[in-house]
Amino acid sequence: MIALVTISALMVISCNNSTSQVSDETKQTENLKSKNMNMEKDYTASILVDQTPATAFNAIKNFRAWWSEEIEGSTDQLNETFFYHYKDVHLSKIKLVEVVPDKKLVYQVVDNKFNFVKDTTEWINTKLIFEIDKEGDKTKVKFTHQGLVPEYECYNVCHDAWSGYIQGSLQSLITTGKGKPNPKEGGLNAELVEKWGLPNK
Repeated sequence: MIALVTISALMVISCNNSTSQVSDETKQTENLKSKNMNMEKDYTASILVDQTPATAFNAIKNFRAWWSEEIEGSTDQLNETFFYHYKDVHLSKIKLVEVVPDKKLVYQVVDNKFNFVKDTTEWINTKLIFEIDKEGDKTKVKFTHQGLVPEYECYNVCHDAWSGYIQGSLQSLITTGKGKPNPKEGGLNAELVEKWGLPNK
């Protein structure tokens, strides 16, 4: 009788331990899935060009030539920070944190302010990642705004804006040598201001 009780007790303990291990594994799997889902939600845009990776790399670093002429500071020096603004609608400080020549550029948003969303600090600690690869006889540029996800209030506006800059202005800069950045007054964002009802100050 005692032996049966002991065996039963051991079986219960063994089952509990197995359940605990499965539970832990399930949690790890769910966490990994959640992380992957968030990565998949990050805004991305890609372009294919005939130019070399070096040409694409150098164009990307020249933010004034494809994003905005309203930029102060260096955009191509590692660990340097530059300041971007569109009137007082969007102000941002961005730091170049990783450089792999002709292959990758990573910029971190160290400070940011919007005046058209409730959480004016959206974008802070997000990253702008540019990855350059050969695809056949062409060069592929993949842009990821890591951390810019659909849950952000600014997502729709930012999605449209980045699509225009990457697939329009940056691509033009790489392929023709001339981009379509915001000029010092007004500019490319005027259409977005009207579409999204942003403050036009």
